[in-house]
Amino acid sequence: MDLTVVTYAVYLLISIALTLWVGHTLARSGRVFLVDVMHGDRKLADAVNHLLTVGFYLVNFGFVALHLELGGGVDTVRESFEALSVKIGTVLLVLGALHLANVFVLGRIRRRSLAEHQPVPPVPPQGWTSPAVGV
Repeated sequence: MDLTVVTYAVYLLISIALTLWVGHTLARSGRVFLVDVMHGDRKLADAVNHLLTVGFYLVNFGFVALHLELGGGVDTVRESFEALSVKIGTVLLVLGALHLANVFVLGRIRRRSLAEHQPVPPVPPQGWTSPAVGV
């Protein structure tokens, strides 16, 4: 079997395994955060969590598929390892960037939600004037 095909197969196996592991971990751990953001509405939090997980998988699997081509043949085991390190490193960076983007967006949603539920400070009466002193 051609070493380039073996490199493709190893790349796909590692990339798919990493994507599944990261997606599962984020979905499991992110559920608690989403329940808090959704003010205890577990059904809504689970629905949003599922949508985020599916979107995460679609984007990552699409990237893995588009990033498959090596651009040239692999003739030695060393070239195979070098190509795999570049490919898998790029996939890991994309996974990390997507995770940080999700955390940023959800953090903003949470801050906004907390701000909306803060008590409103009392407002001074409008059109009220103080009585004249010494009258």
